[in-house]
Amino acid sequence: MLTIDPAQQATRDIYKLMTGIIVPRPIALVSTIDRTGAANVAPFSFFSGVGSTPPTLLFCPVLRTDSATLPARKDSLRNVEETGEFVVNVVSEALAAAANATAAEVPPEVDEFELAGLTPIPSEIVKPPRVAESPAQMECKLLQVIYTAKRPGGGVIVLGEIVRFHIREDLFDNFRVDPAGLAAVGRMAGNTWVRTRDRIDLARPQ
Repeated sequence: MLTIDPAQQATRDIYKLMTGIIVPRPIALVSTIDRTGAANVAPFSFFSGVGSTPPTLLFCPVLRTDSATLPARKDSLRNVEETGEFVVNVVSEALAAAANATAAEVPPEVDEFELAGLTPIPSEIVKPPRVAESPAQMECKLLQVIYTAKRPGGGVIVLGEIVRFHIREDLFDNFRVDPAGLAAVGRMAGNTWVRTRDRIDLARPQ
């Protein structure tokens, strides 16, 4: 078995290693607004739930490695820090190509909703819009931002409290979600994505 000391490797190589090992990763399509009300939407695959009391989730932007030509903070992170609100939209198989299109590096004034052909719809509690095409959306209020490092490649943990859930009615049954109907996708390494069609059931030991 190969052993690697991350302190002796390039940041980019460690990123590739982590995204190859930590799989599959669910995708948060995060919508935000800036101080002027301009909307932004972008995908993040370092994303997970944290707890249910209060309902909490996290997503993790990475500080850009090329901050000489672009700001180190991505638009989503800057917007969340400035406004304290965001929406996580679940990425279904039908939404995957559009979600991928929002990953393009474009200036802040470019509307990624329009770029990807997505439909913004009003949220109930927070100001950032939801993605109409997403089968489930979670409106969030910022709880905390934690920087693991403030240098290029450094990680940022964005913790948010979920203040509203929205889910398509046909997917909901007594608080259980139909995984086949949700048709969520995830990320592997590089350009590889994964479907969630092939599932196994394992009863938890008593």
